[in-house]
Amino acid sequence: MAAGGITIENLPKELPLDTFNKLTNNFSQDRLQGTGAFGSVYKGILDDGGLVAVKKLAENAPVPHDQVFATEVQNIMVLEHENIVKLLAFCREAQNRLVQISGRHIIAEITETLLCYEFFPNGSLEKNLFGDQSTDWETRFKIIKGICNGIHFLHTLPLPVLHLGLKPQNILLDEKMTPKIGDFGFSRIFGKDQTRKNTQSIVGSVGYMAPEYLYKGEISARSDIYSLGLIIMEISTREKNTSSPVQKHARNYIEGVKKSWTLEKIISEYTELEEQEHGFDQVAGCINIGLKCVEIDQHKRPTIQMVLDMLNAIPMDEEVSLPV
Repeated sequence: MAAGGITIENLPKELPLDTFNKLTNNFSQDRLQGTGAFGSVYKGILDDGGLVAVKKLAENAPVPHDQVFATEVQNIMVLEHENIVKLLAFCREAQNRLVQISGRHIIAEITETLLCYEFFPNGSLEKNLFGDQSTDWETRFKIIKGICNGIHFLHTLPLPVLHLGLKPQNILLDEKMTPKIGDFGFSRIFGKDQTRKNTQSIVGSVGYMAPEYLYKGEISARSDIYSLGLIIMEISTREKNTSSPVQKHARNYIEGVKKSWTLEKIISEYTELEEQEHGFDQVAGCINIGLKCVEIDQHKRPTIQMVLDMLNAIPMDEEVSLPV
């Protein structure tokens, strides 16, 4: 269905609701890519065949539409980094709609909030982490570095951005498997001299929230480091963090990784790395970094700069030049 001659190159920042309807074929089920806490994501097709992802915010999202809109559009739209999802366009349009309230049908003004992003054919990191066709170690190592580079960019902005919703579902992979951090609905902009803040509303990803945030409502850059540590461990071990709504914290998973993932286990699980000089060291190094990031005492966790320094200190295998 045509979308008024729109391509990626000439995509306006603000689009009317009718255009989003055309891009997604009226948000048809066959375009649905997934559903999360903030709403549903649909594939949008531009006139030139280019693809975009359209997020339609849910009316019962855990964070009010106004807050998500302000965060993602006013703050995140201007961010430019290889490892941050690019917000391309948006829509915020009120419409009169027939709704049922207390058994009665009334006409109410409903504001539709839509966000348009780059489209990622490889989907989320979660879809690529586990299973028989799981991603090879070289790619996993690059993904870890890319995520850390993205967090470093956010945390070192003049006004730092805390994501506060880091999890594999919110990290998307492009055609080259480059990770892009997305879904900034929970994020906070921190003042230059702020180091921590308390919040009354505890919202986030079960099993990825730092304990001081989960139990005290205290947030800081170290909250993201905790979530990052769990993601690094999941990528490195290929084992899923099995936290549940009943057991909101990830201590059992963390203790399991700490106890089980010895060098012997790494060698047995990554037999394909036997011929690489530093492959096992890389896996062990990343697991060790992940464990440092999930210290219960937040003050013992490394900063994102320290994480990058540790990653860069891990030995790399030299590129072997093939004869021409």
